[in-house]
Amino acid sequence: MKANTHPDYNPTTITCACGHVYQTGSTRENLRIGICAACHPFFTGQQKFVDTAGRVEKFSRRFGTTRLVGAKKGK
Repeated sequence: MKANTHPDYNPTTITCACGHVYQTGSTRENLRIGICAACHPFFTGQQKFVDTAGRVEKFSRRFGTTRLVGAKKGK
């Protein structure tokens, strides 16, 4: 391997906005992130549907009610 071609790989601390801290290795030092596995809704199971600026109502007014295509009819 050639000398001086790869960056230095050092221990680093990754800090999330929620306060959770991870110790890992990286070519950068002391990273700050906005969301992590400890606070992300997908991993916590606390997903919420947030309707920003009435987008669902706007869609409903524009296209009306939707129906499933190819749905089986009851007897």
